[in-house]
Formats: sequence, C-alpha cells, structure tokens
Amino acid sequence: MKNLLKLLGLTVLVFSLNIACSSDDSTEDSVAGTDDTDDEIVTELHAAFYAFNTDATTIYLDGSNVVIETTGLPDHETVYWGEGNDLYIEEPTVEITPSIMSSNNNAVTITVDATPNLTGSSVSTTFDTIGIAVSGASIFNDQEGAGDLDEAAASLDWTGGHIGPGVYHYHLEPKAFSNDDDNLVGILLDGVFLYGRQCSSAGTYPTDLDASGGHTSTTEYTDGEEEYHYHIINEVYSTTGSYLAFAGPFQGY
Repeated sequence: MKNLLKLLGLTVLVFSLNIACSSDDSTEDSVAGTDDTDDEIVTELHAAFYAFNTDATTIYLDGSNVVIETTGLPDHETVYWGEGNDLYIEEPTVEITPSIMSSNNNAVTITVDATPNLTGSSVSTTFDTIGIAVSGASIFNDQEGAGDLDEAAASLDWTGGHIGPGVYHYHLEPKAFSNDDDNLVGILLDGVFLYGRQCSSAGTYPTDLDASGGHTSTTEYTDGEEEYHYHIINEVYSTTGSYLAFAGPFQGY
C-alpha cells in the first residue's frame, strides 16, 4: 500500500512538472512573437534634415513620422520677393505672375514617414506641394494649373521657381542651392530625399537611376550607409533649358 502511494505521488509530481514546462514554453513563444512585431522606433532626425533653412522650417519627430512646418519663404534672391525687399532682384525676362511672396501666403506643413516604405506600389505625383526644399519653399511636379509646365515656363525665375497659383515653388533644378552638383535639394512627400543631378558616391551623374530618378547608394548624410534617394534627372526638360526637379512617381509609399 505504501509503495502504491509513493508511485501515485511520483506520477502527480511528473505531471505537474510537465504542465509547468509547457506553460513556460508557451509564455516564451508569446513574448518572442511580440518582440518580432514591434515597430522600429525612430529616436532622432535623419542627418539630412539639419541642412534645411532653420529660419523658414521647423522639423520634428512625431512618433514614426517627421513633421515639417515651413513659412515657405526661401532664403535666396528672386523677383518674386517684390520691390523693396532685401532679396528682390530684377529679372526683366521673367513674365512675373501677379502674386508676390509674403509671410501669410506661403506657409505649408507636410508629414512624412521617418522611414520610407519602399515595399508598396509607386504613386503618381499630383498638382500642389509634392515636397519641401532645403530653402523652405515648396517643390512642384511638371504640371502647372490645367496643363504642362511649358504653358507657364516664361514665369519661372532664375532658379526655376515662381508663384502661381498658391505658394512660391520650384518646378526646375533650384540653382540657388543646387546647380549641377550633388547637393541636397529637399524631402518629398513619401519621405525620400531629393539630391542634385550628380551623386556624391559616384562623383558624377549616376547611371543606375530608376524611372523616378532614384537609386540606392551612400550620400553625404548617411555616414557610409547606403540609402534609397532621388536625384534630379540629368535630362533637359522641353524648351526650358533646365531640368525638372521631380516628376515622379513616388517610390516611398
């Protein structure tokens, strides 16, 4: 009888240990699964954002996004400042639009992914602001109003920008801060940075650009790490004698 009781006690103990081990394994699997699904937490701004004009832009992290608030007022000369402004210059060949830059008609705020999603489908650009340049002004695509840029090209200033309609914005290579070089031009709505016609990693014009003008390589802001980014494509646009800033499609959605 005593031997039977001992045997029963041993069986209960082994069964209890098996349950405990099974329970522990299940908990570990659950925790591991949770860790695998955690989103990457971005804790600091990309180094390229520190090249933006701080007088015109306020840039900060908001969770997994970057918010860019701008006055839209660039830090370079143009006829569109209007006479009397310190940055006004005469441009007799420019068919200026009626609008002149002021502090109350150029403000723009955009929100972009801190880490662009390059796994989705490409998305066409649309009329209006498609990005913010390092100067603080907007970047537009190759359309103007109801038609192609050709119809309004005569109103573009020396650096490929104008007002009309809406905010001051660039359609072409913004020569005020990127003129046939590898300088940072700005950030687009998909969170991908845009650079000039040349690439710092190649030391010349890149030859491996996709349809959007993008490729993956190091830049002056990635500390040796490769990163997908856009370039202004080195092809003269129509009769403008210059180069489109960006026509799309976006790759970062």
